[in-house]
Amino acid sequence: MSRTIILIPARMASTRLPGKPLADILGLPMIVHVLRRATEAGIGEAVVATDSEAVQAAVEKAGGRAVMTGSGHQSGSDRIFEALQALDPEHRIEVIVNVQGDLPTVAPADIRASLRPLSDPAVDIATLAAVIHDPDELTNPNVVKVSGAMLAPGRMRGTTFTRADATGPGPHYHHIGLYAYRRAALERFVALPPSANEQRERLEQLRALDNGMRIDVAIVDSVPLGVDTPEDLAKATAMLGG
Repeated sequence: MSRTIILIPARMASTRLPGKPLADILGLPMIVHVLRRATEAGIGEAVVATDSEAVQAAVEKAGGRAVMTGSGHQSGSDRIFEALQALDPEHRIEVIVNVQGDLPTVAPADIRASLRPLSDPAVDIATLAAVIHDPDELTNPNVVKVSGAMLAPGRMRGTTFTRADATGPGPHYHHIGLYAYRRAALERFVALPPSANEQRERLEQLRALDNGMRIDVAIVDSVPLGVDTPEDLAKATAMLGG
């Protein structure tokens, strides 16, 4: 049994793109595309964690696995923790990779890359980032920037995550919201109350930093398209159909 699992949280409550996980891309629901990219990463079983029976049915129709979770979760990390407890009560799984359910173009190699920082036992949580090349992203509050200490080529210890404008000499890095947790780190994280910095910036990862948890960042080549609007859906369809 693999000691790593990929969990994909998916909920139907999206205001800008209603029913987002089931949005059609080339004849398949978006969540199925994400599940296939995760499976192609080849690092462990990929499972969708959802509060929607319709999503569960769509995943299972496509030959995938889904687990039902509660509808009251405030975040994807809370949802995947409930799924983990249901899927692995024996605590055999050691690493949990959280892939957002709205990333149908995510590269399987980038999912694999999220595990690299965990080769250091001092790292609690690993995540991804890419160099910002578009100047507009430097001042876009929807683009989360990460900075910290470069430890080696392609790897950084993250010390700051912010929506504020990037300033000073570059390179600057666009944070990608894909995480690999040690099991103990995920258990600790979901038990912590939201921190003041987290609530101010609306960035959940600041809770971990504010409580002394270490987050290292693997640098990858590009940012996957997050689908939040009908326009994003059209872009994803064009990218996957090309």
